[in-house]
Amino acid sequence: MDQVLNCAESEVRSYCRSYPATFSAARGSHLVTEEGEQYLDFLSGCGSLNYGHNNPILKSALLKYLAADGITLGLDLKTTAKNAFMEAFAKRVLAPRSLSYRMQFPGPTGANAVEAAIKLARKVTGRTNVIAFTNGFHGCSLGALALTANSYNRGSSAPLLTGVHRALYDGYLGPDIDTADILGRQLDDPSGGVDKPAAIILEIVQGEGGLNVASRGWLQKIAAIATEHGALLIVDEIQAGCGRSGRFFSFEDYDVVPDIVTMAKSASGFGLPMSLVLLKPHLDVWLPGEHNGTFRGNNHAFVTAAAAIEHYWGEDAFESEVRRKSRLLLDLLTDYCDNRPFRPKGTGLMQGIDVKDPVLAARVKAEAYQQRLIVELCGPFDEVIKLMPPLTILESELIAGTKQLLSIIDDVADAAICSPQSR
Repeated sequence: MDQVLNCAESEVRSYCRSYPATFSAARGSHLVTEEGEQYLDFLSGCGSLNYGHNNPILKSALLKYLAADGITLGLDLKTTAKNAFMEAFAKRVLAPRSLSYRMQFPGPTGANAVEAAIKLARKVTGRTNVIAFTNGFHGCSLGALALTANSYNRGSSAPLLTGVHRALYDGYLGPDIDTADILGRQLDDPSGGVDKPAAIILEIVQGEGGLNVASRGWLQKIAAIATEHGALLIVDEIQAGCGRSGRFFSFEDYDVVPDIVTMAKSASGFGLPMSLVLLKPHLDVWLPGEHNGTFRGNNHAFVTAAAAIEHYWGEDAFESEVRRKSRLLLDLLTDYCDNRPFRPKGTGLMQGIDVKDPVLAARVKAEAYQQRLIVELCGPFDEVIKLMPPLTILESELIAGTKQLLSIIDDVADAAICSPQSR
């Protein structure tokens, strides 16, 4: 059967190559194969399942809605599901943070949200250039891909990827060189070679780029540079949002309010396709239907998204729990790296270990899978082992899974040292 399926599915498939089991069910923090074997999931749908697999609270809301023949696809019609989501998001997320964004629903993917954001920025400013950063990842449709730094993804589309200046992310040249100052100097200099930008787009935590976290001072400088030069600041919250960073938005601890925010992945809370663009009201210069998409009205996603917000974000308890687990994970990784040539990276419940060797990282990932633990790699050379468990993971599962991974790293590293091929 596997041979037949491999011949039928495009060579572009990727995750099933690393995790070849056939999964038939999932609950909480675990994937279950058709043979009934359980795998602890530290990938969470690449950050799309912050509330775990088949979260019972969200599932109950969806089943109730389905049983009542609720609208499935609504385009951008007014529906009870859409209204309930918008009310919950405004009340539970925006108002407590003194944010007054308008909500735009583009197509259902993160790349759709990014496309809408840069299109709007270019319309508002009348400019075409967009500044993006080294190791940034924003999607694989052409506009979003132009912003994405990874050459593997850019490959065959390179001639079409224009209108972007690649700036240096925080720490790219080491801790002693402030790359925000470099960008500011280039923009101030009429011969600096950087056209006036429509927008500056960035991730505060670079999920695919290696779990690089922007410092507070650097981000504030970038925000000031954007304001000074009439550019919009776009923060990509697609992977780091919905609590993954330890706050609902990763920018909350930075005293920076982006002009535009892009969201997707865990926006629906249940793994249903949904994306969202948040924009300051004065930027809402769209004409009716100027940017659209057939599946921008996924009402099933609105239902689960509203249920997630009402249940998890109505009070501070859930966020406090996520931050506690984040500190626990950081302590485990820091203690482990203290006497080894590795270093912890990331924040919140998107942390990992830079093992500095992509071969070692790949072997660890493969061995973890053999031991029924799903982890992923990131960074320019896939040298960082990334942990993104559900935010709802039990503390006991988080500790056991992390300790299991750390033991695997030691075993694989020791085996590599002892191997004749490594001598």
